[in-house]
Amino acid sequence: MAKQSQTNTSCSFRTSIGGQALIEGILMRGVDKQSIVIRSPQGELVTKVEPLHPPKERHPICGWPLIRGVVNFVDSMAHGMKAITYSSQFIPEEEQEEPSKLDRWIEAHFSSDKAEKLVIGLAVVLGLALAAGLFIFLPTALVGLIPPLRHGHDGLRTLLEGVLKLVIFLGYMGAVSQMKEMRRMWRYHGAEHKTIYCYEHGRDLTVENVRTESRFHPRCGTSFMLVVIILSVFVFVVANAFLHVDSVFLRILVKLALLPVVVALSYELNRWLGRHDDLVISRVLSWPGRMLQHLTTREPDDGMMEVAITALKLVIPDEKGADTW
Repeated sequence: MAKQSQTNTSCSFRTSIGGQALIEGILMRGVDKQSIVIRSPQGELVTKVEPLHPPKERHPICGWPLIRGVVNFVDSMAHGMKAITYSSQFIPEEEQEEPSKLDRWIEAHFSSDKAEKLVIGLAVVLGLALAAGLFIFLPTALVGLIPPLRHGHDGLRTLLEGVLKLVIFLGYMGAVSQMKEMRRMWRYHGAEHKTIYCYEHGRDLTVENVRTESRFHPRCGTSFMLVVIILSVFVFVVANAFLHVDSVFLRILVKLALLPVVVALSYELNRWLGRHDDLVISRVLSWPGRMLQHLTTREPDDGMMEVAITALKLVIPDEKGADTW
């Protein structure tokens, strides 16, 4: 019976609720609120529920197709960083690292609320800078060192940059997966997926039911990153067919300028794949993302599934179906 459930991908419905693994916990984002559930060092569950105010509520344009992707990506990243910062507070004192000089300077010059916002803002900026450095600057610069490709061969050059970008990404994810702390977070990531699948299958949210679900979910956030990388190759091939840029510096500028376009298109594609994951073409296109989840998820223990179940229950809307994808 458990084996059959592992391969069951037919859902009663598809939920827009999504989650993120934290340090000994899980963040779940619903329609109008989000929950954070942490397993404390004492073994207790610490819960936190906050209302969500999507940017489109204040600025309707943020909900428009091709704009909502970039806005939601940055908004999710900021909320995710804030949640990870919160979860880090529960690390036992003896395991916490000493505050850096920058941390101490920020704490000395700003109030706690402003300091938190500043730290999260810096983390988002540094995260985006790291991603740009690894997946735009480095591949473009390395391929630019190949003499035959310095002038002309736009398509081949962009393709090689894309292949190198993919290799760097998979290498990075593989290296991160070897870290003890990340392997534990990947188990919470698996618990999040299994719990959402259980909910979508219309089953009672119990550890016994969640245990039999698959940890590979088609609407995974890390799969979205892979979609961004693959789609960027096609976007840059089309762009270079018109621009014919040879300079490494100019190629990097063009890619940075087109990055919002790539993110926006990736978001819409991911949204479509999530709504039509019963179609053969959707399963084919989402297959690389599901394979990536062999790296970014692990089988959770019962305690982790209990955390995920608690987090999900806290954000299920009162009106049935309000969270339909």
